[in-house]
Amino acid sequence: MSKSKVLLAGESWVSTATHIKGFDQFPTVTYHTGADELLAALKDSPFDVQFMPAHEAQRDFPQSLEALSAYDAIILSDIGANTLLLHPDTWIHSKTTPNRLRLLRDYVRNGGALLMFGGYYSFQGINGGARYHKTPVEEVLPVSCLSVDDRMEVPEGFAPVVTGKESHPILKGLGTDWPVLLGYNEVTVKDGAEVLATVSTDYGSQPLLVTGTYGKGRTVAWTSDVGPHWLPSSFIAWPGYKTLFEQMLAWATAKA
Repeated sequence: MSKSKVLLAGESWVSTATHIKGFDQFPTVTYHTGADELLAALKDSPFDVQFMPAHEAQRDFPQSLEALSAYDAIILSDIGANTLLLHPDTWIHSKTTPNRLRLLRDYVRNGGALLMFGGYYSFQGINGGARYHKTPVEEVLPVSCLSVDDRMEVPEGFAPVVTGKESHPILKGLGTDWPVLLGYNEVTVKDGAEVLATVSTDYGSQPLLVTGTYGKGRTVAWTSDVGPHWLPSSFIAWPGYKTLFEQMLAWATAKA
């Protein structure tokens, strides 16, 4: 049986640092990826996940509905709207290029699956910089983005609260005792969406895991991270880590 094709875009960044040693100084540059744990968990799953780091996605993310439709699901994780809007041909050469946020909307409408996972450049993001508010991507998601910085840092940790039925395909076999998380993106739930898990009552029981439909397609919002820092090593070591994300994909790629 062939595996379902999934495109995971985002989850990469470059950091620069200046080291000062008395009179002398020197800079360093390091490259990081944030999806290693998730990719490892899904390696032996029914899903063939292609990882497209954020710097590659600016150029290589599909520019047509036909190219998007080659995938059963698209995951946007820690990748801002500008990366998808500003193809190098537009940014550098002032040429017209397809609006890939609109293409994602049409992809879902036609039966594709879209999942957004949380992070500093997911939903509205740090300083509002992810900028999905009032975009075609927000239109199809089961949640609405804030218009401001939506990060909720929870250094003391919170235990997710399962609110959906344990028989739901995404929640099956996971129980209700999940490891703690250290943060999430604040969003609001749209009418008709289904909330499967929330943050703790200390933080107003805000949505953590929400599902919805748009046209013929399905959408999922997971408002916390897929790896550090919001998702601690204890969550990654939890046997339910692989199951949770695998079952998110399985539900999203089933027919609406």
